[in-house]
Amino acid sequence: MGILSFAGFTLLVAVIAWWSTRKTDENSSDGYFLGGRSLTGPVIAGSLLLTNLSTEQIVGMNGVSFRDGLPIMAYEVVAAIAMVFTAFVLLPKYLKSGIATIPQFLENRYGKSTKTIVSLLFLLGYAISMLPTVLYSGALAINTMFDIPEMLGTGPVATLWITVWAIGLIGSIYAIFGGLKAVAVSDSINAVGLIVGGSLIPIFGLMKIGDGNVFTGLHKLTTALPEKFNIIGGPDSDVPFWTLFTGMIIVNFYYWGTNQAIIQRALGAKNLKEGQKGLLLAAFIKILGPFIVVLPGIIAFYIFNGDISNPDEAYPMIVKAVLPVAFIGFFAAVLFGAILSSFNSALNSSVTLFGLDFYKEYINKEASERQVVKAGKIFGIVLAIFSMAIAPLLYGVEGGIFTYLQQLNGTHSVPILAIIIVGIFSKRVSAKAANISILFSAVTYLVTLYLIKPEISFLHLMGILFVLTIIIMFTVSKFYPRESDYNQEYTKQVDIANWEYLKPVGFAIVAMVVGLYIYLS
Repeated sequence: MGILSFAGFTLLVAVIAWWSTRKTDENSSDGYFLGGRSLTGPVIAGSLLLTNLSTEQIVGMNGVSFRDGLPIMAYEVVAAIAMVFTAFVLLPKYLKSGIATIPQFLENRYGKSTKTIVSLLFLLGYAISMLPTVLYSGALAINTMFDIPEMLGTGPVATLWITVWAIGLIGSIYAIFGGLKAVAVSDSINAVGLIVGGSLIPIFGLMKIGDGNVFTGLHKLTTALPEKFNIIGGPDSDVPFWTLFTGMIIVNFYYWGTNQAIIQRALGAKNLKEGQKGLLLAAFIKILGPFIVVLPGIIAFYIFNGDISNPDEAYPMIVKAVLPVAFIGFFAAVLFGAILSSFNSALNSSVTLFGLDFYKEYINKEASERQVVKAGKIFGIVLAIFSMAIAPLLYGVEGGIFTYLQQLNGTHSVPILAIIIVGIFSKRVSAKAANISILFSAVTYLVTLYLIKPEISFLHLMGILFVLTIIIMFTVSKFYPRESDYNQEYTKQVDIANWEYLKPVGFAIVAMVVGLYIYLS
């Protein structure tokens, strides 16, 4: 029954995605990479949320909350503030330039060398951290939910190899041959399924604890495990409270404002108003996110008495324990859609970056748009195979998959955010300053985190490095300034008038985040 509902829902999404995109011109780079600049607010919001909300998030964050409780929800809630900042400050600047990739914005601001370095950082980040963790966490969830090791009679690691390759192959076909619009349409359908299905897990879990009553279950849970519900993380927590003002801001502002896989959704907006509506709608839903990505981990701790050796298995185990059998296939199909979505989005962005920023720039300057898209697709296939080979090696990684991903991302998130923010707010900082600071930041971060291994949280390390990177940029620019002030040109590709309700809605979202922290502390 479970397998049948899984196959039925997966097939339905594929058919709808094909039908919706059959008329988009996939041979032009705007059509393939930006969905023909036609995306509206609700589609952007759905695609943003689902690109973000995948198994590495659901499985990984619930794994951390199983161990550590509520503080991990900062990744979800602070995201809302970062999206408001992007809607107010960054998106108007991006759409004014009419860019398809963030590195193109950096080329306009600093020059070709900066664009190349950042494209390379993005591609390494996707290849080494994002793509493998999505595949690993997705395979782990599906294996646990359907008892696939038992079904195949193989051990957990051998089964992981089989499932990772199966998911990777299906995801690659989708991303490489469908383009952004196919990814965005399938995302929007799966987003609804994921929000509905994801909300059922904590509801059924609380009903199980409270003998059929959600509120009784919640009361029992908070009474039995009060330490898990304190949002102010202690020094041993994955998210100590003061990191909210250092690395947590950087992680979120980078992710929601400058990460190619995410912001590509908003770059495909019909106009600035639609892009802003999409970001703010997604920000509002993000505040409700902890219900799906944090609470089930705490429920799992209660139901299994904290006795799960690999915390990353807490979420799939709770799904199996509380969800009626008929729902498991549907929910696994939605999770499968979420895995494909994040995998596709990172792969589609990698294909975009390679095609436009490397192939067209350095390999074949005379390439037609069709050739650029084709070269990108070939690169996508190589990258997909590479990530499928790495993913199973992450089994049982120390600290859980989510923390591993966030730590590794600091290598590129700190310098990229720094040079974009400085590039927007200063007219004199030069390309040389940007390039030196990127290399300084990436190398210093890796050496400090993995060789020196300081006693402080990696989030504080990111905060310190961010400030140092900006100081280096201004210092180097004193000696090597730009020849002339940078002036951004308006390319008139889309209308860039602000949404009339931008300020009241934006400020209301920030107030809600602050209120939530005060209430739960």
